Amino acid sequence: MAHAAPFPQDRTCPYHPPTGYRPLSEQGPLSRVTLYNGTEAWLVTGHAEAQALLSDPRLSADQLHPAFPNVAARFERIRKEPVALLGVDDPLHNRQRRMLIPTFGVKRVAAMRPGIQRVVDELLDDLLAQGPPADLVNAFALPVPSKVICELLGVPYADHEFFEDASRRILRGDTPDIAEEGRDDLKAYLGELIDRKQKSAADGAEPGPDEGVLDELVRDRLGTDELDREGLVRLALVLLVAGHETTANMISLGAFTLLEHPDQLAALRADPGLIPGAVEELLRYLAIADAISRFATADIEVAGQTIRANEGVLLAASAINRDDAVYADADDLDVQRNARHHLTFGFGIHQCLGQNLARAELEIAFRSLLARVPDLRLAVPAREVLLKPGDSIQGLIELPVTWGRG
Repeated sequence: MAHAAPFPQDRTCPYHPPTGYRPLSEQGPLSRVTLYNGTEAWLVTGHAEAQALLSDPRLSADQLHPAFPNVAARFERIRKEPVALLGVDDPLHNRQRRMLIPTFGVKRVAAMRPGIQRVVDELLDDLLAQGPPADLVNAFALPVPSKVICELLGVPYADHEFFEDASRRILRGDTPDIAEEGRDDLKAYLGELIDRKQKSAADGAEPGPDEGVLDELVRDRLGTDELDREGLVRLALVLLVAGHETTANMISLGAFTLLEHPDQLAALRADPGLIPGAVEELLRYLAIADAISRFATADIEVAGQTIRANEGVLLAASAINRDDAVYADADDLDVQRNARHHLTFGFGIHQCLGQNLARAELEIAFRSLLARVPDLRLAVPAREVLLKPGDSIQGLIELPVTWGRG
């Protein structure tokens, strides 16, 4: 089927799916697409079909399997070893997830809210003291989740420039070599950090104020049947990268989207109580992690189509979240919409472990930003804002903003 559309595609508007996805959705909830290497896969754009498939045990997340559909060459290179949580199936996935559920549960995240508020307030203090103009990505959107995940994991924030750069190379490296080097550099760093934590625990040192989840795992799990050093390094890498990259993109792209929808922004400023629901709507609307990748381990019948064993399956969250059968006027941003059924965090057993933390960070960041910088606006025309490519987490490279007079 040489005519199958390419996937992924770049967005032309930061907050809308690529224009090529709408015709695919109109053909039906499943269609065929072509990946960068000529491999064909199934693309799912229907909401009901996506939920059914993500709940189906015949769909695998095993990124080491030859049938797993990579959306860029760099991912094929770095996925030649297990990717914790995201790229493994049960029972390993369940064992890794169980270790971390208390960390990202509602109770622990609720206890973190004052600390998140402190981080946000300090960054806004610095932003306002510096004065306009500013790049909201590097001044606010990126450091908020970077500081929070560092405090949670027990990673020194002083090293943030290193791990943020390594994360960028992994996710957006121009070549497979660059992505692989980024992963290897970050693994080496985390391995040394874990070794220091293990030595400290062996010496009987009392827990310090800078310790976090990695210290708990070193003391309670490392060296047991559940977790070895390599497994902990891989787990730490996923938590650190996903824990700051995704939320940073949501904060910056969410702010841009609200600035481009002044009626919705005005509604939030008039009633900050709308912000938790607005966060869900922005998560639906923006769908920054746009490609959920799986493959079939057996034939699956869905929507009148047969997905054959060992065929790749890609679920396009940006299209799924715009399914007109689920959301009226799906292409409109409506901060008063009930958008809780969006699939931005996935669905089923691999649903995002950090979603409670992400929601808390987004609610606090948007509420504080709108309250303290009420006249925030773009410092450049919207068309000049640079977007990240379609084969990466969606977001903005920079977001020039200003406020006050001038």
